[in-house]
Amino acid sequence: MAGVSAKELKSRIRSMENTRQITKAMEMVAASKLRGAQERALESRPYFETLYETMSDLAQRRQDDPSPFTLAREGNKTCCIVIAGDRGLAGGYNSGVLKMAYSALEGQDATVLPLGRKAVDFFRARGVPMLTQAHSEAAGISVGDCFSMARLLCEKFLAGEFDRIVLAYTNFVSLLNQSPAVLELLPLKAEKAAEKPSHTVLYEPDSASVLRAIVPEYLGGLIYGALCESIASEQAARRTAMDAATKNADEMIDDLSLKFNRARQGAITQEITEIVAGSEA
Repeated sequence: MAGVSAKELKSRIRSMENTRQITKAMEMVAASKLRGAQERALESRPYFETLYETMSDLAQRRQDDPSPFTLAREGNKTCCIVIAGDRGLAGGYNSGVLKMAYSALEGQDATVLPLGRKAVDFFRARGVPMLTQAHSEAAGISVGDCFSMARLLCEKFLAGEFDRIVLAYTNFVSLLNQSPAVLELLPLKAEKAAEKPSHTVLYEPDSASVLRAIVPEYLGGLIYGALCESIASEQAARRTAMDAATKNADEMIDDLSLKFNRARQGAITQEITEIVAGSEA
């Protein structure tokens, strides 16, 4: 900072104060949105977890009579639903889930269904085929949109266009901890070790018809639950990032103010010295 005038320092302080106002405002907005997003994530989580466990249990019971939804396939045609944000300035939220999804698709004949502007931009830049870009605004996706996506994915899975369907999203662990994850949706897999069921399950009219009806609902429910988790994670990450940026701005303002005062004092001392020298002459 040597050689910087008091005027330049004052300009930098003013610029940093403006930046601080922006980061503080974004932090407050994120904190406000976080409350609602956190409530939705916590309310949807029991449904999300129970639905996944129930379908895993159903897949286990169907091992002796597999359906297209439970039968493992040898191909590597994978569709990955990737949930990211619409904007940046959220710490490592976007980069974490996008890098994990891209790594999970390595070596696969992959197609992505991106939810959120950042996901669309990321995979477009890397030339990865996209099923649709209709949901490039994650904040505007409704429950109905999730179930529409699920029905489309099930149709393509049954038609053999995809061998696997996976979901990349971010788990909301806490205000300070968000964990990206990749969850395999189809084919259905038993999470527990194979064992003989303690009781039989009767399907009406038949098991194939029941699965055709409930699997799209299962997919839609999981997509919506993951979307709620991801939105809460994004707001928490943005709040944390903007809080850190505001604190850094405060530190820089304090440092620049100290240097400004020193520069001003140096200028005053210089002027006094020149006046004294002039009077003595």
